Amino acid sequence: MRRMEGGVTAPEGFMAIGIAAGIKKDKKDMAMLYSKVPCRAAGTFTTNVVKAAPVKWDQNVVYHQETAQAVVMNSGIANACTGTEGYGYCRETAETAAALLGLRPEQVLTASTGVIGKQLPIEAIKKGVAAMVPMLSDSQAAGTLAAEAIMTTDTVKKEIAVQLELGGKKVTIGGMCKGSGMIHPNMCTMLSFVTTDAAISKELLQKALSADVKDTYNMISVDGDTSTNDTCLVLANGLAGNSEITEENEDFLAFREALNAVNTYLAKQMAADGEGASALFEVKVVGAESKEQAVILSKSIITSSLVKTAICGHDANWGRILCAMGYSGAVFDPEKVDLYFESSAGRLKIIENGVATDYSEEKATEILSQKEVTAIADMKMGEACATAWGCDLTYDYIKINADYRS
Repeated sequence: MRRMEGGVTAPEGFMAIGIAAGIKKDKKDMAMLYSKVPCRAAGTFTTNVVKAAPVKWDQNVVYHQETAQAVVMNSGIANACTGTEGYGYCRETAETAAALLGLRPEQVLTASTGVIGKQLPIEAIKKGVAAMVPMLSDSQAAGTLAAEAIMTTDTVKKEIAVQLELGGKKVTIGGMCKGSGMIHPNMCTMLSFVTTDAAISKELLQKALSADVKDTYNMISVDGDTSTNDTCLVLANGLAGNSEITEENEDFLAFREALNAVNTYLAKQMAADGEGASALFEVKVVGAESKEQAVILSKSIITSSLVKTAICGHDANWGRILCAMGYSGAVFDPEKVDLYFESSAGRLKIIENGVATDYSEEKATEILSQKEVTAIADMKMGEACATAWGCDLTYDYIKINADYRS
């Protein structure tokens, strides 16, 4: 497997575009993704009881349709809490795209992100769809335009592509996502779109995605809020020409590894670009008694507001980390825990067996002042481990969210 330039248009047969359709002022706000041939589709969706209309539409397509071939996306308005009217707008969007692309409406997925509670300007949406269809391109630039068009409070586009060999054939996986705030997924996160030219059965594609989100998107948090719109979609069109993966063999494991690389990268990009964030905060729990214990502990640390503010202040306030571990619900002996801080500036043991070491505060501050900071908690209870990603909590998070609608 190797990293390559590009995003969702890197795999064979996929086209995309992003435009300004007038939903937001003077910004790109609509995108389209299209495959030249029908795709097997898999998806994971928000566990929030309040589900946006496009989530409900996509669940029907993923769960009940054999194929999908296009995705229409918009930013600026979430189409959440919009009742039957909002769901009807998903259908109108899909019908418009289907008519222009020669598809059935049930082959068109939709996705929205932005302000909750507002109805979509459906006429602008339909005009946007009509404008995008003739602009669809398989160029890298077109994929980037799509990645930019789905951004809301994101500060950078997020896209990646990797290549591997399956059955002697070159297979590519590309991805793009958006996410910066309202991120605390329990399935996937915000909006993520993955394309691949691999030939794989619908059942195994869904199995690979469902398993992978547990170690990628489910392991990030920016602010503890699970969105109404969280959606991750994977489309596989089979144009790479590999023998179709229909069983959990070596090709399936290789595909899963590559999918994990794509999703891990995108998940970390979202955590690093958390609203107002100045640093990516990674937490590794090692030596745990079980994977479940490691997951609970690592996520408790990255979601602690006091820990996040300490990272913002480059303050080695390790007591906050032990405190977050202590109220997580996981059972452990705090007098056995070792804790380290690590970054490009070095590695430092902060506590040993639950007690502070004679560490240098100056060195700790230097380590915590980098753009990527890792805390490592060794439980000394077993062999299990887990990694979670978050970000620091800054003044700018408040500023961004205090006037988000205005």
